[in-house]
Amino acid sequence: MQADQDPAKIRNIAIIAHVDHGKTTLVDGLLKQSATFRDNQAEMSMQLIMDSGDQEKERGITITAKVTAVQHGDLRINIIDTPGHADFSGEVERTLNMADGCLLIVDAQEGPMPQTKFVLSKALAAEIKPVVVINKIDKPGARIAEVEDELADLFLELAVHEDQLHYPVYYAIGREGKAWTSPPSDVQAAANLDPIFEAIEKHIPAPKVSIDQPFQMLVTALAYDNFKGKYAIGRITKGDITAGQAVALCKKDGTINQSKIDAVFMSHGLNRFEVAKGIAGDIVQLTGVSDAQIGDTIADVDHPEALPTIEVEAPTLRIYMGPNTSPFKGQEGEFNTSRQIADRLKAELETNVGLQVDESGIGFTVAGRGELHLGVLIETMRREGYEFEVGRPEVVTHEENGQTVEPVEEVIVEVPAEHVGTVQMEFGQRRANLKEQFASPKGVTKLVYEMPTRALLGIRNILMTNTKGTIVMNSLVTGFQPLGPALQQIRNGVLIAFESGVTTPYSLQNAEARGVLYVGPAEKVYAGQIIGLSTRSEDMEINVCKAKHLTNMRSSSSDGVVQLTPPTIFSLEQCLDFIENDELLEVTPKNLRLRKKELDPNKRKRQK
Repeated sequence: MQADQDPAKIRNIAIIAHVDHGKTTLVDGLLKQSATFRDNQAEMSMQLIMDSGDQEKERGITITAKVTAVQHGDLRINIIDTPGHADFSGEVERTLNMADGCLLIVDAQEGPMPQTKFVLSKALAAEIKPVVVINKIDKPGARIAEVEDELADLFLELAVHEDQLHYPVYYAIGREGKAWTSPPSDVQAAANLDPIFEAIEKHIPAPKVSIDQPFQMLVTALAYDNFKGKYAIGRITKGDITAGQAVALCKKDGTINQSKIDAVFMSHGLNRFEVAKGIAGDIVQLTGVSDAQIGDTIADVDHPEALPTIEVEAPTLRIYMGPNTSPFKGQEGEFNTSRQIADRLKAELETNVGLQVDESGIGFTVAGRGELHLGVLIETMRREGYEFEVGRPEVVTHEENGQTVEPVEEVIVEVPAEHVGTVQMEFGQRRANLKEQFASPKGVTKLVYEMPTRALLGIRNILMTNTKGTIVMNSLVTGFQPLGPALQQIRNGVLIAFESGVTTPYSLQNAEARGVLYVGPAEKVYAGQIIGLSTRSEDMEINVCKAKHLTNMRSSSSDGVVQLTPPTIFSLEQCLDFIENDELLEVTPKNLRLRKKELDPNKRKRQK
């Protein structure tokens, strides 16, 4: 495999869409049908080939943008697979500048969703040529004509100039690797993805670049391996680059460091291969520039000119993260000091452009784009052996014209008709503003709300439970409004362990009458740990470590086996949703424990 030396034979495309509309599945088809893999390679039978991380495979979502490339005839197509979740919008924003065109994937049943609007607005603002692919046209509820109308309205709303109102539309079943130029009469008929390849060649422009000018490249992504170290990934804007060439690294703070390129790599499928030279317009991976960060410019050593840095929208949520201060600290994690956590967060900032970290006492304030964004970071650190505690998520406010403003989100809820009342009651308690409500023929009601981000915290898990898991909920930050009044606490009080020890079935049986338990028998607990949700609005301390006193007097009825209800086990995101301002979540590689900030009951009472 050799790199082409003609920019006219290169196409750089981003795959953008709302979550679960089929981006990564379509990339699978493009990889397989371009003869990227041999017929006997394992990848030919794999699904979601590009989702390489553990959490991506477990959650079934794309978290980080990936760059791959396929060869179609004499055309080299660089493909950027982007995440669909609003929480990972930073990944979309930083990688779009490598693309000249995009495939906008839209579900034939759901139509344009909040994230569709966000990614399309970013693409059109960056003058990226879109090709629309209406995917999953084999769904029983597919409504192709209506989705086309909704897309036309969306383009009309977002277009920067009139040329962007003219866009090609294709139709696909990504899972089966089929595509058509017009809606097929029979979706079972034989077809392949050739129409998409032809659309890329015909509608996506070749990169507009200057080959004969001094070398210049913006670092858009980073990768690591133990063999070559750090790879600086980006699209060459001007000139060309060869191994051994001296370059200038223009940092974001204005400083310029000299360096030397060790090797030039390009992508093919899931692998990278070394090339003698990279040319303007192509996406390359350079080694040897170990100080490179996302947003830096690598330029010709005699012409060290920096490119504009990547502008990423500000975070909307923040949490406190600090070393574990519970009685069990240091027992379950390998890294638990403030310095170790600081080093890990510093490393995360290199690649996670949507994140901000500030020191806060012995801990840190970590700000991100949403609960999922922060939850993925916490889970990643936990799996790496870190032990720490986190506080309740809070919205990030800022000052505008002397007024404090907070982020506002548009929330789209789809729920069966029988659960509409439940949804409306929950949103009503949180002072949400209902903008639209309409029913679909399939018995599903769609509700569109506008509400502050802080009112959304914790609502997803409550509604999942109350609607028996049937709710589909999507949200997107749409702007800012003046900070509103504080929200009332909707959650009940908690059951708190009265003393440290090991839980016993006898005491848990007594505690069950007081609420829902989060711990089972023979578990180690400490005083101040939250062990359940009370049936009352106030907190209650309870002893769950007390053993049954044995006496000489015995009754046959009292010695039966204790029947306990299995404890409720929370996921990481559910724990973050659950905690209040005076509570913390203790995170270790083995356990998630809810606790009060102040473990001493007397001090807790005085604080009230």
